[in-house]
Amino acid sequence: MELLAPDELVMLPLWYVAFLLAVTCHEAAHAWVAWLGGDPTAYVGGQVTLNPLPHIQREPFGTILAPLLSYILVGWTMGWASAPYDPYWEDRYPRRAALMALAGPLANLVLAALGFAVLKTGLVVGWWVQAAGQPDQMVLTETTPSWAAGVAVFASIVLLLNCVLFVFNLFPVPPLDGASVVAGLGEWGRTYRDTLRSSFSLIGLVVAWALFPRVFGPFYGFVVALL
Repeated sequence: MELLAPDELVMLPLWYVAFLLAVTCHEAAHAWVAWLGGDPTAYVGGQVTLNPLPHIQREPFGTILAPLLSYILVGWTMGWASAPYDPYWEDRYPRRAALMALAGPLANLVLAALGFAVLKTGLVVGWWVQAAGQPDQMVLTETTPSWAAGVAVFASIVLLLNCVLFVFNLFPVPPLDGASVVAGLGEWGRTYRDTLRSSFSLIGLVVAWALFPRVFGPFYGFVVALL
């Protein structure tokens, strides 16, 4: 029994590269903003880089095994990486820590915008058209250059994955970035985060995953409608 069909096997490198790009930029943004804010922990650990290797070495399961297994099981890549930070710095400078937390999702938003721009450019110049009933999927035209097929597929994956990471990570529940963003809004935000972090992190992830389709569907539909 084949784990993957031939067409799925061909798509795997594109999905994995897009995933690695997304999580590397996400964690590098966290690390860079923390460094700018006075916490050198991730900088010393080599995380302020767009080289994926330090991020892979820190989280090999989340960056290699998890995305490959998820692609085999559900058809798209899921996983994680992480950047270390000083919790004492976070407590002393909650607003700086909130900016650090926000930087990761914003990096994904920038990547999503780049994927969007590539797809929009191809539509404008006539290299591809939107598939009927699936406006985020591109259909090649007779004027499409031979190299553009892979570009269209990769840009679509980049747009989708980074929209997913942007929306999901902003859910205000630990251990997601949104909880740290809320903590930067005042004492009540820190109390909220600390209460959930100590007792309900796993429950928070379950709730976020359950609510995610209701939030992501309208958001992604709006993005695709702009193409």
